[in-house]
Amino acid sequence: MSQNDQQSRIPESNESFWRAYKELPDYPAFTGNKSTEVAVVGAGIAGVITAYLLAKEGKKVTLLDAGKLIDGVTGYTTAKISAQHGLYYAPLIKLVGEKQAQLYYEANMEGLKFIEGTAKELNIDCDFSHRDAFIYSTKDSTVKLLEKEAEAYQQLGIDGGLAREESELPFPVTEALVMRNQAQFHPVKFLTGLVKEMEKMGVEIHEQSRAMKILSKKDPVIQTENLSHLSCDKVVVATHYPFNDFDGMYFSRLSVNRSYAIAVRTNGKIPESMYISADSPSRSIRFTPGEDGEKLLLLGGDGHATGQSSVDTMEHYENLAKFGEDYFAAEDIPYRWSSQDMTTLDKIPYVGTITAGYENILVATGFHKWGMANGAIAGRILTDQIVGRENPYAALFDPTRPKVKTADAASFLKDNASVAKELVSGKLKKASKTIDDLEKGQGGLVKVDGKKAGGYRDEYGQVHLVKPTCTHMGCDVAWNDAETSWDCPCHGSRFSHTGEVLEGPAVKPLKKLEGGI
Repeated sequence: MSQNDQQSRIPESNESFWRAYKELPDYPAFTGNKSTEVAVVGAGIAGVITAYLLAKEGKKVTLLDAGKLIDGVTGYTTAKISAQHGLYYAPLIKLVGEKQAQLYYEANMEGLKFIEGTAKELNIDCDFSHRDAFIYSTKDSTVKLLEKEAEAYQQLGIDGGLAREESELPFPVTEALVMRNQAQFHPVKFLTGLVKEMEKMGVEIHEQSRAMKILSKKDPVIQTENLSHLSCDKVVVATHYPFNDFDGMYFSRLSVNRSYAIAVRTNGKIPESMYISADSPSRSIRFTPGEDGEKLLLLGGDGHATGQSSVDTMEHYENLAKFGEDYFAAEDIPYRWSSQDMTTLDKIPYVGTITAGYENILVATGFHKWGMANGAIAGRILTDQIVGRENPYAALFDPTRPKVKTADAASFLKDNASVAKELVSGKLKKASKTIDDLEKGQGGLVKVDGKKAGGYRDEYGQVHLVKPTCTHMGCDVAWNDAETSWDCPCHGSRFSHTGEVLEGPAVKPLKKLEGGI
């Protein structure tokens, strides 16, 4: 199939299969000056589960989200609930030791069991099913890495091992490693059930209520975009990238990546298990039940640092479409979507007190592309901390955990050197186009009155101009043609073509320039 044929089969608009589920009610924006015991900011899996568990504990809870509920990363995931996080445990043992690596595995399995148990308890039909999870390689050079990971499984007592002969994939693999009894589900269906239960328990829920700042660390007051104020005893920041990232210097402790996914209709054989490649470019494979009972194949991967794609972003979808065509006889692609992921210095999420001296402000971030099980256990850790109960995983995930090890320091220096490079290179990048060069549906840097601007010509021919400087820390943003957005290569903030904030850490929109045509 030609590249043009692939392009014609990829949907024009970005829509997640999960977000096509429309049973979630609408909620009003937060207004006025009110108080609560616990404010949870961010309504993805970590925020919703935290709010739900706190309400079960009898706490007065208010849940705020900048946009729609479950419309952030949780609504744009591949939705694997798994403790298998790629080639993870062998390097983790080397970094933190066997005991801590064992705790990490157990924490994720407990997160999986929480989702399964809660779905049964509340009778939520969320397409939950147990599946084996495989890491596979197609190159000889990756086999030794899989063998080392298998040794780590044995060392930690993980149910699994080398299983090349069990692969269902329609192409040769040089090795495969299985982790038994993992799971997959429909995250929006699951969390919609939790949200409806939270309403019954009296949780106050607000959408379109962007938190801008926390005014006091001792007696927190959240100020929203419309200058409303919410006073609380505790704040949980579950906004994916913390909007208050200067507290604890999170902007220097998180790296940000984007990855892509498509849902495929096919008459070919669809694997029953879940798969992820050990090779590059990454490929994630699973199925999901479609709305009419058919199986859809979900293909993901082709990731890169946010704002730093070496090709037009639509090409990443084309690469996944070609993979589906070559190996799974893909016939139709009804959905495409992308997602953003945060990774910490040691690849263990930050869950707990945001930084020393800020005991009333808690955070959950840095799930390293595996936010379903991690997000669930984050809710348990945060709830236990707020109600004063010990949690066996709290120290492992503690954002203030002591000692930056050598590997962490190297990661810190590398990531921040990259930010400095992008800050400088963005300022030096020149606009090669003029407004007249922009066709309908096209955007990019343009020259206006001798100065650089960000321009986009919409379907009606109107041009929208913005200052292409991120409002977070001043890096220049890059145009993303697949999502028609402006993406920051430094810390991952994203803005619409008209400048509105799509993803933090930025909380203020891009400056609109006069002269939009």
